[in-house]
Amino acid sequence: MAPYESDDSRSAEEAEERHSARRKAARYVVPVAVVGVAAATIGLVPALADSGDPDLPKITAQQLVQKIAESDVQQLSGTVKITTDLGLPDLGGLESGLASGAAGNGSGSSADPSAKLTELASGTHTLRVAADGPDRQKVSLIESAAEYSLIHDGKDVWGYDSKSDEVYHGTADQDGKDGKAGKGGEKGRAEVPATPRDFAEEALKAADDTTSVTVDGTAQVAGRDAYKLVVKPKHASGTTVGVISIAVDAETGMPLKFTLTPASGGAAVVDVGFTQVSFAKPAASTFDFTPPKGAKITEDKDAAAREHASAAPHEGIAPGAGLLGGGDGAKVIGKGWNSIATFDTGEKGGVPSSAGKGDMGGFLGSLGDQVSGGFGKGTVFSTRLINALITDDGKVYVGAVTKDALVKAADAGK
Repeated sequence: MAPYESDDSRSAEEAEERHSARRKAARYVVPVAVVGVAAATIGLVPALADSGDPDLPKITAQQLVQKIAESDVQQLSGTVKITTDLGLPDLGGLESGLASGAAGNGSGSSADPSAKLTELASGTHTLRVAADGPDRQKVSLIESAAEYSLIHDGKDVWGYDSKSDEVYHGTADQDGKDGKAGKGGEKGRAEVPATPRDFAEEALKAADDTTSVTVDGTAQVAGRDAYKLVVKPKHASGTTVGVISIAVDAETGMPLKFTLTPASGGAAVVDVGFTQVSFAKPAASTFDFTPPKGAKITEDKDAAAREHASAAPHEGIAPGAGLLGGGDGAKVIGKGWNSIATFDTGEKGGVPSSAGKGDMGGFLGSLGDQVSGGFGKGTVFSTRLINALITDDGKVYVGAVTKDALVKAADAGK
């Protein structure tokens, strides 16, 4: 959503200590943080058509991509269903906690969006979304007997978790930098995609000469006529990405559904699609929020240190390259779908092996595969899409590529 101002009363020394602690924790958090990376870079759907395919005028892939780029939907409301299946082991809920920590070490409140929205990285969730221009958006995560809402209204950003009765409050950026409904930005926080358009923009902005983009017929999504845009790597070797399919609203150019199938086949990795959508102006009351009486309110005044830790120089990186907050001097090696993000945690020793009984690092280490090469030794943590290698000398290599590709990248980096 929008930036927070730093707390001037905090000393530079304290900020550096917090940053150092985050760097030290990075090598333990990375295995599960790849979930957040995947959620922040790509999405998908198992089936695009919910009725007969509509008869629409012919359109080229270039024209359809341009239609998406020129789409200027400012007002909308609707329901979005997201299903994510990265093939991660069941850690009894631990993965959500670690991923939220990797997402920015938030304010500590259960209503903090940096903690709450990482839940979208696994399982099936239903969201209600609404937007009225660049200064008013709302996303509500519907849970069993509970609801979490994130509201951006002018200068205020509110998060409310009904389960814990906690409220988060931050200050919004008023520069209107994006101007598109459903987008925002909080300084010091990774933007978590919540609609098909968010996912589509991440994928299309990275399309280059390693990418094939074609139109594959039409569909009807949430009662709207749509074109189907197919995006995939021209050369499958080395990448874990199979095919991305985007259903684009024929009238507005707004993506309605987004599907990514991994190169290994099987079920889609993530399912993001509108089940209902309207482009009418939402009622002004949609964005009203007053903290319930007795709720615990957390004012976020410490965003500066998190901004430094979570800043991700991700421009120009292909979908799935993946960058984790906390990596100093992150850079990209390789090209297109085979690109790999790498950074140095500054910590030696890698991830402890499973021999470290009773130690969290040992537990996480037991979930990875031990590898070796010219770079030395390390541990690879794998999902169906994003893989990460942490070397014993503290370097991290992560991307939507195979384990072998990560090892080759680490060898080349020596």
